[in-house]
Amino acid sequence: MNKSKLQKLAVLLVIVAACSIAQAQVLSNEAIDSLVERSMKAFDVPGISVGVIKDGKVIYAKGHGLRSLNTKQPMDENTLVGIASNSKAFTTAALGILVEEGKIKWDDKVRDYIPEFKLYSPYVSEEFTIRDLLTHRSGLGLGAGDLMFFPDGSDFTLKDVIHNLRYLKPVSSFRTKYDYDNNLYIVAGEVIARVSGKSWEEFVEERIIQPLGMTKTAATFVRLKDKSNVIDGHASVEGKVQVIERSSLKLGAAAGGVNSNITDLFKWVGMLLAKGKYGRGLSKRLISEATLKELWTPQTIIRVGDPGPYNTHFAAYGLGFGLTDVSGRLQVRHTGGLEGMVTEITMIPELNLGIIVLTNQQEGGAFVSISNQIKDGYLGRSGTDWVSVLSERRKKALADAKVTTDAIWTKITDAQKAASKVDVSQFTGGYSDAWLGSVSVSLKDGKMWFQSKRSPRLSGEMFPYKGNTFVVKWTDRSMDADAFVTFSLDENGAASGFTMRAISPLTDFSYDFHDLEFHRAK
Repeated sequence: MNKSKLQKLAVLLVIVAACSIAQAQVLSNEAIDSLVERSMKAFDVPGISVGVIKDGKVIYAKGHGLRSLNTKQPMDENTLVGIASNSKAFTTAALGILVEEGKIKWDDKVRDYIPEFKLYSPYVSEEFTIRDLLTHRSGLGLGAGDLMFFPDGSDFTLKDVIHNLRYLKPVSSFRTKYDYDNNLYIVAGEVIARVSGKSWEEFVEERIIQPLGMTKTAATFVRLKDKSNVIDGHASVEGKVQVIERSSLKLGAAAGGVNSNITDLFKWVGMLLAKGKYGRGLSKRLISEATLKELWTPQTIIRVGDPGPYNTHFAAYGLGFGLTDVSGRLQVRHTGGLEGMVTEITMIPELNLGIIVLTNQQEGGAFVSISNQIKDGYLGRSGTDWVSVLSERRKKALADAKVTTDAIWTKITDAQKAASKVDVSQFTGGYSDAWLGSVSVSLKDGKMWFQSKRSPRLSGEMFPYKGNTFVVKWTDRSMDADAFVTFSLDENGAASGFTMRAISPLTDFSYDFHDLEFHRAK
């Protein structure tokens, strides 16, 4: 063989080897099985279902583990999970349908459809648009007002949410900063209802879920026709993962109500990746390509720090979707979390790739480790073991949080041992917050007790901490949201009101105690 042929052969072998390496980096089904099992063990998650769709074809669809530690029934690709904030994209798609029909415009004023809509600032109230409802740039703080529906079980209504928004004080100027919000998506759902004449639930099911053939999916848990294959939610309670009270999200469906499974979500994700088309031969269209482009166009900038492993240069929120660049390609992604369950949907449109991870335990590291590892294969990345990286990060966060909370409970124990006792009579009585309503601080079997009237699960014993500050330990230990209660005193030394703040840095942001300002009831 002459030198020229040897050189050509060498080049060919390099090309073949490179292709083989790239192909090898795409995880096989067996490798995904192993990945999911490792993630379940590392993050102590009873059940996870995973789906991968590429070029319109299902590559992987499988459930692992148990849908419930109580029933011991297996999790599979048809097991229904509350997808939580992944529902927001259904709300924006529904609004997109109304825009296409000429019934609304993205930049219409909200008060044109909901005249009673009012925020803290009169100017912001008048200028607020439908687009503003969807882009987390209202000026409200992270999760502001979420205690009206979180934890599940309160008696707040949609009317209450719309009315109470006026009491939430902004933390930044209008349209200047990203702070994730749920309540304004609830308002967006009401825009759909008032324009269409149908409830958000009816509209989304009739115009999105049913046309796509998502036969097991419903807009809320209570609307599921078949509950024979649903998860139980799980959480770590005093160090042990167990089944917790079901979250049905009776209020807030437009922000997080949809219940679905891997099989049905393939149809939703497949439609999005097909630029709004679906059905046999993509012969039908749900939303226009122009509408999808609007949903996937950056609306609110999110600050990016270190470029990280994916060499990320930008991050933004679109309309119901998070947008960023990963290894030079657009990533469209959203996560969702309710009590006892967290989910993630990731799409890389240029690769025609979708990854869905549904879990029945509130550990976000589990879904991120799985989706990132699968994604890496299609991006040609190697060298990162995401289960190891994220589980170690989680262990450190838990350890650091434990140091904080243990120190506080040590001080409480020391205070209980002290000879002097706190006279709690100056603190007992009724208090009221403008939007959460009434709570009582009382003596119950000799113990100081906190009880919310409108959100019954906000109930627990109060312990003296320092001076006028107490700690409330919630009876429902799955909440992991114990909080400081700091009283203000009047000129007679009696409590005139109090503020609250979560103790642990890991407390879910929807426990927005810091937005409360209680005054003694008269």
